[in-house]
Amino acid sequence: MSDLNLKVYSLNGEEKGSVAVNADIFGIEPNKYVMHEVLTAELAASRAGTASTKSRGEVSGGGRKPFRQKGTGRARQGSTRAPHMVGGGVVHGPKPRSYEKKVNKKVRKLALRSALAARIQNGDVVVLEDYMLETPKTRTFVTFTEKVNIVEDKKLFIVDDYLNDADWNLYLSVRNIEKTEILDPRELSVYALLKYNKVVITKEALAAIEEVLG
Repeated sequence: MSDLNLKVYSLNGEEKGSVAVNADIFGIEPNKYVMHEVLTAELAASRAGTASTKSRGEVSGGGRKPFRQKGTGRARQGSTRAPHMVGGGVVHGPKPRSYEKKVNKKVRKLALRSALAARIQNGDVVVLEDYMLETPKTRTFVTFTEKVNIVEDKKLFIVDDYLNDADWNLYLSVRNIEKTEILDPRELSVYALLKYNKVVITKEALAAIEEVLG
């Protein structure tokens, strides 16, 4: 097992040293095929699948023959609810369905490891510690993003546990910052890691992710 060192910053933007993480998890060669497979599954699972239409058997009315069979000069019709009639049913229309795709746990883990590794190799990950605030303060975190030069980027914050006062105050502080999202390790997805340009992860959350993906 080899180690990979990531720089650690405090809330005032000062470098506090480094933290060693498992290179076998965060330093792998990103598997683009697996990332694409899991990303497709995540996007599919987010689809509502509620689109619905009625067939001719489900549309109300149309029980009576609209006009007599012969003598009108018109084509014969058996129902006003046939698909070609105005107000009629829809042929092969959508019905409620699930778009969910099955992804094996090992494949999902590899995709998350690959996405994290890609961000780390691009220098897009900032590790944060000593971020405790007595009360939520958005300006403090805006200043932090300015100090570490990520203020203009789309940012993903990852915290360990919202029940922790420091993490909860962090959430309340950054939730209104433009182009910013905050998640905990259980909510982490390939989509989120690829969507945001920069990832700010607390030291505790990094350890939790390493334990889960190990």
